[in-house]
Amino acid sequence: MSDSATPVTPAAFPPAFLWGSATSAYQIEGAVREDGRTLSIWDTFSHTPGKTAGGDTGDIANDHYHRYRDDVAMMADLGLGAYRFSISWPRVQPTGRGPAVQRGLDFYRKLVDELLEHGIKPAVTLYHWDLPQELEDAGGWPERDTAYRFAEYARIVGEALGDRVEQWITLNEPWCSAFLGYASGVHAPGRTDPVDSLRAAHHLNLAHGLGAKALRSVMPARNSVAISLNSSVVRPLSPGDPADLAAVRTIDDRANGIFHGPILKGAYPESLLESTSSLTDWSYVQDGDLELIHQPLDALGLNYYTPSLVSAADPDAKGPRADGHGESAHSPWPAADHVAFHQAPGERTEMGWAVDPTGLHDLIMRYTREAPGLPLYITENGAAYDDKPGADGTVHDPERIAYLYGHLSAVRRAITDGADVRGYYLWSLMDNFEWAYGYEKRFGAVYVDYATQVRTPKASALWYGRAARSGALPEPDGI
Repeated sequence: MSDSATPVTPAAFPPAFLWGSATSAYQIEGAVREDGRTLSIWDTFSHTPGKTAGGDTGDIANDHYHRYRDDVAMMADLGLGAYRFSISWPRVQPTGRGPAVQRGLDFYRKLVDELLEHGIKPAVTLYHWDLPQELEDAGGWPERDTAYRFAEYARIVGEALGDRVEQWITLNEPWCSAFLGYASGVHAPGRTDPVDSLRAAHHLNLAHGLGAKALRSVMPARNSVAISLNSSVVRPLSPGDPADLAAVRTIDDRANGIFHGPILKGAYPESLLESTSSLTDWSYVQDGDLELIHQPLDALGLNYYTPSLVSAADPDAKGPRADGHGESAHSPWPAADHVAFHQAPGERTEMGWAVDPTGLHDLIMRYTREAPGLPLYITENGAAYDDKPGADGTVHDPERIAYLYGHLSAVRRAITDGADVRGYYLWSLMDNFEWAYGYEKRFGAVYVDYATQVRTPKASALWYGRAARSGALPEPDGI
């Protein structure tokens, strides 16, 4: 008999728990000029010399546009029950305005049908960073009109797929879109204006609210509408230092509060407004915006990779900012130069990110408290390692298996602690174009030989498939 004072974590996940994987359109589809698709900001950015490692682009990527049937069959063979993918906005609505290109929609209709035929539940993300270039030319996310263009696009896709897709996500990681795209410039469109980044964040919030309303106006009531946030777990370098705790608040406001404040509570944090007043008076927040943003959610998606460790900055310190979001002379943290980032101790992934499953547990429990009754999904979690096939052609990646075991154990513990977590989407299904890192970083559970497009499930894919089939976690050395 176990000691009643010791929490017992059950071996199995709830029977209805979704075991999935995730990808995004520009990272895997290729076919960037086929069937009416026009340029996105990532086509433009990746073709700009010096913006991506090795000058890599998503022109071909994984050629998923032509190989989707084989890829879906591979998912089924692995035992996956769900697949989260994104829609390419310029493939569906090339200029970001006006009617849809049916050939573009037809690809996603066929993909959804293929998934359903294999018993895999589709989950659609409407925006995973590929803004049509024409909308960027008109001002991009810092312009209010872009939010209304997104709502029009959401309605188009909802009408086309809402009868067969029940899980919908409006935006993926709007923090990256706003602050890596418009403040530090390490993501498309590569702009470096902190005021524009704050404007972009508000208009992304507005796009979420308008998009959620648009989806609900054309879809069955049974469908779920969510957003995926890469909410940061921000920790102080010295927990007892008031200056370090103030640094945590500064970064938490910019990483988390700027999105979950209006989305979940209908208001921006006062501390955020005050601490950015040197940059903006927030006059672009118009009457009624917060009500539009504060739409009821059916679920919340959480993306997690590693925690952030911060302190008050030493005014004499020089050198790169170790925040894990790429190298740039420009900060993605507006009006936060008084904060320093630190590398957390311990094991790291190929991205240089600390491996810390406790952060995922903390994140889940935070939103269990802040949004009680709201179902949660882990819509991204995974790790990049330097995977290579062995002499026999197999790919052994014990580090990724250990990573997944640790983080899925954290999810299971959170469920035991009362969290309503209903699914987990491994990032990523397969190696792909990793944004500014090009093809150097491999997050996939499936190895991709980019020269031949041959897919080889790694040991981690087989391990994860066993977990998906059984609803329990095999020991890390089980494969």
